[in-house]
Amino acid sequence: MRDRASIYAAGLMVIWLVGLSTVGCYAQKAASPGAGPSGVLLNEELRIIEIVKRISPTVVAVTSYNQADTRQGLGSGIIVSSDGEVLTNNHVVSKGARLKVTLADGRELVAKNLGGDPLIDLAIIKIDANNLPTAPLGDSDDLQVGQTAIAIGNPYGFERTVTVGVISALGRSIPGGGASLSNLIQTDAKIYPGNSGGPLLDSSGDVIGVNAAVVGGDVGVLGFSIPINTARRVMEDVRRYGHVRVPWVGISYGDITPEIAAVFKLPVKEGVIVAEVEKDGPAALAGIRKGDIIVEVDGKKITDGGDLQKILRNKDVGQKMPVTVLRDGKKQNITVTLREMPMGLRATP
Repeated sequence: MRDRASIYAAGLMVIWLVGLSTVGCYAQKAASPGAGPSGVLLNEELRIIEIVKRISPTVVAVTSYNQADTRQGLGSGIIVSSDGEVLTNNHVVSKGARLKVTLADGRELVAKNLGGDPLIDLAIIKIDANNLPTAPLGDSDDLQVGQTAIAIGNPYGFERTVTVGVISALGRSIPGGGASLSNLIQTDAKIYPGNSGGPLLDSSGDVIGVNAAVVGGDVGVLGFSIPINTARRVMEDVRRYGHVRVPWVGISYGDITPEIAAVFKLPVKEGVIVAEVEKDGPAALAGIRKGDIIVEVDGKKITDGGDLQKILRNKDVGQKMPVTVLRDGKKQNITVTLREMPMGLRATP
């Protein structure tokens, strides 16, 4: 019995040592050369650390004040030109009589609002500075659900806070700021109040989105970001025209669901139904009528208003847009020439 127990104990010791050796080998393979005694840094961690060090200097704090010089809002921004253009959310700056930008080096500079739009919730502001570091802009059309997402911002005034997650979904729509924000990137990288206007980065450190909104409560919070390709168009418009040119169809509409289709005996279970047509607007001039059901735009199937908004975001003012509607059970093809949305209509969808 004693010999058997000794053999059993020796066996356990061998297994323990082999296991320890295996774990040690695994850690050694994952470790980077020169990892310090405080712990082992994996390659993925080192990559994120490098990105944060490189991009953080391009992230600023944006503070807005009212006429009485009382703080109205606090958000973040992204330096997009070396001479002081900063990309941020429209809701961060729209109500401010005075804007202040705090750079990573601690400098506080007055900013001017060059232009923005509440429907897109993006704005460009300008500070008087030169030779600033700029954030590299990526391509949001090539994103994949599941890829790494890194958010940097100033939540609650805590400067350049970093959170890491993944892209959870694409093409999301949510209500926000008096309008319905569409074609958004959803991420589980934590986004808090004050993160608005800060960058969402991919694993190369390129900006793929502008953090804009959170949805949720005590149980959990979902973060949403405006694709950087949408922001590119905003920047181009502001630089060229001094404001954002929003393509306009001139209709109000509602989503069709199977429940709505059943109640109103509609011929389709998805799409959008035209509720109102703006007099002398692009849709009215093209022949679209109240009650028409839009089922295709630009040859793409329309299942809800989010699909329509996504297509519109990639259109230019003056462009012709093919629209297929159902009217009296029959399909009709109509071409709408897009116009710029009047400023007076931009506070609402």
